[in-house]
Amino acid sequence: MNDFNQIFNLQSWQEIIQLNLTPWRLFIAIVDISLITFLIYSALRSVQGTKLMTLVRGVLLFIMLKIISGWLGLGTFEWLLNQVITYGVIAAVIVFQPEIRRGLESLGRTTNIFSFSLLDDKKKQSSNIKAYEKSFDYMSERKIGALIVIEQSQTLEEYISTGIKLDADITAELLINIFIPNTPLHDGAVIIQGGKIAVTSAYLPLTENGKISKEFGTRHRAAIGISEVSDAITLIVSEETGGLSITKNGEFYSDLSKSEFHDFLIKNLEDTTKPKKRDRLLKKLKTKRGQANEK
Repeated sequence: MNDFNQIFNLQSWQEIIQLNLTPWRLFIAIVDISLITFLIYSALRSVQGTKLMTLVRGVLLFIMLKIISGWLGLGTFEWLLNQVITYGVIAAVIVFQPEIRRGLESLGRTTNIFSFSLLDDKKKQSSNIKAYEKSFDYMSERKIGALIVIEQSQTLEEYISTGIKLDADITAELLINIFIPNTPLHDGAVIIQGGKIAVTSAYLPLTENGKISKEFGTRHRAAIGISEVSDAITLIVSEETGGLSITKNGEFYSDLSKSEFHDFLIKNLEDTTKPKKRDRLLKKLKTKRGQANEK
């Protein structure tokens, strides 16, 4: 099929069926279609919740407009869409180069079937979660303000460049020492990249959401701000109350209990194969937040 319009052409499908009448050719065709379907599904799952998903929706919209314009015979409009799609692909590669590079690197790591990297990554993530919990428990009791940003699929290089490079393993003791007041590194955010502390004292964009309560200061607004422009997860300890908060995809979950904080970390950082459980947890936290606002 050299043209999108042929997808809806009955004669084209009849020709394809005639070419695949033999059992072997039919089997190959089914495998081919199944493989393409799986790749498209996997690609959409990997960009869900990121800025790339916005790009995907835009591409799908242009494709639909192109098909409709072909049906209606809008030659000039169809030509214009062809130009946008052609040069839009080049522009997308340039704009989203960091995300594409990181995606290919991740693919390269997961295709190494002779290593135990996936098992090692899970053990490392479990160790990191324990470090987050131990350090936040300590800082929460003593009302030590903290802000940790955990990079996900979308790169945070723009904000990493504003911090002080550390490139250290994640330990509770190190995190506590970083955020102790009046120390050189306590101001700003810690950014986690690739399972390591990439930088400290990084600057983040502040949210412009006017609905955020004034009781939350710059630290919380920076956490919400970074979650609005990326898919990063942020962990916050309030310096005023010692309360634990989390932001993800622009959503702000405040005053979490230790058990809720633990469940969130497990479901979002370790248990990455069960998105339905993560969705249920987020729904539960949203319900709790709504009830708190009503009070």
